[in-house]
Amino acid sequence: MLMRILFYALAFAAPASTALTHAAETYPARPIRLVIPSPPGGTIDPISRILGEALGKMYSQNVVIDNRPGANFNVGMDLVAKSQADGYTLVVASSGALATNIHLYKKLPFHPVNDFEHIVLYGNVPNILVVHPSIPVKTLAEFNAYAKANPNKLNFGSTGNGSSMHLAGELYKSMSGMQMTHVPYVSPAVATQDLLAGRTQLMFQLMTGIAQFVKADRVRAIAVLSPKRSTALPDVPTSAEAGMKGLESSAWFGVLAPKGTPKAIVAKLNRDINTLIADPAFNKRLIDFGVEPMGGSIQDFERFLDAEIKKWGDVVRVSGAKVD
Repeated sequence: MLMRILFYALAFAAPASTALTHAAETYPARPIRLVIPSPPGGTIDPISRILGEALGKMYSQNVVIDNRPGANFNVGMDLVAKSQADGYTLVVASSGALATNIHLYKKLPFHPVNDFEHIVLYGNVPNILVVHPSIPVKTLAEFNAYAKANPNKLNFGSTGNGSSMHLAGELYKSMSGMQMTHVPYVSPAVATQDLLAGRTQLMFQLMTGIAQFVKADRVRAIAVLSPKRSTALPDVPTSAEAGMKGLESSAWFGVLAPKGTPKAIVAKLNRDINTLIADPAFNKRLIDFGVEPMGGSIQDFERFLDAEIKKWGDVVRVSGAKVD
């Protein structure tokens, strides 16, 4: 009786296993849709297009870019979460979509952990603390002393409540005990222009949006909120080097697929995207755009996401930041 049960179990399991293997071997057999949950421009759109172009060449298949902006990334993310889980719909998602929106919104139409297969971490853009030249500080220690001596007299701009620039500032405030005023903007360009004009005194800007102004001496860089120095501004110390270990914030990006996408296809995509990230020419394209390449295993992505959700949940709760 036992042998008969084992025979039937193996007979039914074999076709399923063979089908999964065949799916991975023949994937992709048709064009892939790569969803970008933001409008053209910014950071996520061009680096997604870089990836789409490279995957298209690698697979000899078209990778169709599909911009689906709206509701602070939530429209595009929800679309992908509800798409067919066959490997032919992917998304490049940001830390905002995956790690902070879950705390900023009362209810999301998707869950960043439960509704996706997490393929690979793609790239990272660190926040950097910069000040207007009128602020007489050059180091993080000097900035801390100045902020302590001038409570509630410093204004920091951001691209809005819950953005990485805003939450980086809230993280700094919670770690340092300093009091500063958050000034939210809709546009990063307007926020940066007000800093350049001295209407605000500092920003926790993203490296891609401010490096050119640091190099032109229009703002002064104090510290990069990253575990390692940025290739864009290698002379600027990290926050840990400057004396505030744990003051880390960035906009990072990962590649995901709908939950239930065959594991063999997810594993293939992880291997292939890691191969691209390791390629010097591809790597350089990201770095030239101000993005630090990441990569790693599926498990690396899952552990990283879990830690980021917890970290920014604590910051959001302390700050009281909300979007709806």
